[in-house]
Amino acid sequence: MTDAQLTVKLAVDVLGWKTAPGRFIKPGRSWTPSWRFAPLENIAQAFDLLDAGAAAYKLSGDTDGLFTAEVRIGNRVGKASGAQKARVICVAIARAIGADAEVLA
Repeated sequence: MTDAQLTVKLAVDVLGWKTAPGRFIKPGRSWTPSWRFAPLENIAQAFDLLDAGAAAYKLSGDTDGLFTAEVRIGNRVGKASGAQKARVICVAIARAIGADAEVLA
């Protein structure tokens, strides 16, 4: 799964957005350009996904700069670890919703 595919999957399945050419349609008919939604790089947007979809989560970091995320959505748990905190969160969320998140965290 590419970063772009993962971003779309998270927007649609977690936030309930719809896709349109070059943009995402949000509830209430507002929209945002596709390029502006980058949760794999933007930590605030990664936390928006956590707030919208996760029943529980645990985030940790170590002294080597590696982050670990464990996210529960429904009765599924997704885990990921890596150096980029926003990406780690998004991959854990994707795994918790059953997406093929074989994107490197």
